[in-house]
Formats: sequence, structure tokens, C-alpha cells
Amino acid sequence: MNVIFVITATGEEVLEMVSNDVAGLLAAVQGENVTFPFGSFKYDFHTLDHYLEDSVYRQELVVYLKVDNNSGTTL
Repeated sequence: MNVIFVITATGEEVLEMVSNDVAGLLAAVQGENVTFPFGSFKYDFHTLDHYLEDSVYRQELVVYLKVDNNSGTTL
């Protein structure tokens, strides 16, 4: 499934990836923090979007993150 990470406050997409373990991914991001090479974030919420592409219904998980104020992350 396609997974997109988005900063809630700005709507900025920070990563797009494909995962076959969506339940494991959601469990992991809901932990202490989510760290990328450019900063650390906290899980905010997620949505599961369905859309039609080339006559095929697809799913996309969007994970919304908030800036971790304790990490000094700046975007």
C-alpha cells in the first residue's frame, strides 16, 4: 500500500513509500516518535484514502505528524 507522511501544521509531504505491513507501520509510528534524517516528529493521526486510478480502486494511508518541540526540529 502507498503510504505518505505529512506534517499536519503545513500539509507538507515529507516521505512517500510503499509498505506491505501497514498494521506494523501504524504501530511503530504511534510510538514515542518518528525520526527522519531531517528531524523528529510525533504521530498526530492517520487517514485511509480510497481513490480510482485507471479504473482500479486503490488505497493510500496518510500518516499525519506534528513537530516534536523537544527535538528542535525545524522545517
